[in-house]
Amino acid sequence: MTTLTKDGEKAWVGLMLASRAALSRVEASLKRASLPPLSWYDVLLELGRAEGGRLRHKDLAARMLLEKYNLTRLIDRMAADGAVVRVQDEADYRGAAIQITPEGRALREKMWPVYRDAVAASFSARFTDGELAMLAGLLQRVRRPNS
Repeated sequence: MTTLTKDGEKAWVGLMLASRAALSRVEASLKRASLPPLSWYDVLLELGRAEGGRLRHKDLAARMLLEKYNLTRLIDRMAADGAVVRVQDEADYRGAAIQITPEGRALREKMWPVYRDAVAASFSARFTDGELAMLAGLLQRVRRPNS
């Protein structure tokens, strides 16, 4: 059985607090630029990457970087703004898929420079390239399932 050491607890708390702080700074940058929240960017990015610009709800939820709760309400707001539309799912006629619109693509392109610069200032600029590579490798271990 694995136990949580003091260093393990300190690292865990540090990771969670650092993540929250960095995300808050990115959100603040988007807000200052009068842009939608980071969750919109996350949705638009994943839809833009998907074949045909569309994903089923559950597939979109699985790809999201941010929390998945209230995804239905988020999609409702984005659809009302014209960034996405619900379309019949060609693979499963019982359900709908979410598709990015041209307006959604334009919005993501407008959000990208603000998002990119905020991530750089809040995160990557604080490390050397070597430290970033090491950190990425270390975090891969956390992402792997327990064996």
